[in-house]
Amino acid sequence: MFQKLLEVEDRYHQLNSQLADPEVASDPDRLRDLSIEHAQLREVVTAFRRYREIQEELEENKLMLSDSDDAIQEMAREEIEALEAEYEELTEHIKMLLLPRDPLDDKNIFLEIRAGTGGDEAALFVADLFRMYARYAESRGWKVEVVSSNDTDRGGYKEIIALIEGDQVYSRLKYEAGVHRVQRVPDTESQGRIHTSAVTVAILPEAEDVELDIKNHELKIDTFRSSGPGGQSVNTTDSAIRITHEPTGLVVTCQDEKSQHKNRAKAMKVLKARLLERERELVRKEREADRRGQVGSGDRSERIRTYNFPQSRVTDHRINFTTHRLDDILSGNTDEVIDPLIAHHQAEELQNLQ
Repeated sequence: MFQKLLEVEDRYHQLNSQLADPEVASDPDRLRDLSIEHAQLREVVTAFRRYREIQEELEENKLMLSDSDDAIQEMAREEIEALEAEYEELTEHIKMLLLPRDPLDDKNIFLEIRAGTGGDEAALFVADLFRMYARYAESRGWKVEVVSSNDTDRGGYKEIIALIEGDQVYSRLKYEAGVHRVQRVPDTESQGRIHTSAVTVAILPEAEDVELDIKNHELKIDTFRSSGPGGQSVNTTDSAIRITHEPTGLVVTCQDEKSQHKNRAKAMKVLKARLLERERELVRKEREADRRGQVGSGDRSERIRTYNFPQSRVTDHRINFTTHRLDDILSGNTDEVIDPLIAHHQAEELQNLQ
């Protein structure tokens, strides 16, 4: 580990020099990339410097144990105890910092939530989950923009897609992909029976143009008139867009904007994200055997969590985590279920490195 830390510190010094270079300052893309890497290494280097300071302070205090003054010996023993505790804690922290970074962690995401089994009740829960993620995003200073939605007469959504932009969005939300199950008594249920419904959540990292090469002849683009719940027309012009990527059969529609140009731009962003996710899914399947025991594959068909309203309970089935603070979580205090997932994943990564 020590050798790895020396390499990181050396790279940090190189970045300091490069960022001070006028040529780098005149190249916005390179400046951005180097600044991001510099910021990522800063915490590791700061921790490493304190790590070495503690080692030096421990050696100094151990020498003081042979002092003829009992008071000085006692002071040294107390200092050694405190330093060793800090040293142990810092060592674990550095191990976490040295874990391989997911190259997608800094990306914005497309959040896609779709109603599954359960009819209207599932559609209402789509709205509940979207509200939860939107409030969580607001608490972290992220920006949420609805790209496409298909709402119902009762205030739910058959499907809603949103772009979430901000710091470490994918890093925080990547484990939310999968089937979310809800158990509650619907408003229309006269006998108080609990119904079980399900919705699917997909977390798609936003794709950059350099990552995909989409040819115009591969796209079939149709325009149509936007409609609201029940097919009600909400626009008198053909501004809605449907894009079909013919090589894969992927279809994306967008009708939330009144401008055909804006709908097309949004639809293309979603299509690129889905194509990138499709490529990643192929790689995931090839490595399936190596992923056993980790937090989950990210496959949207995997049941990951249950929200039980009568018991005010939320259970994440991947890590056997349960909390009875359902209202808080749905109100956007979602770190309570996200943090244990991230901690579990980090523990698995550390185990794999040993």
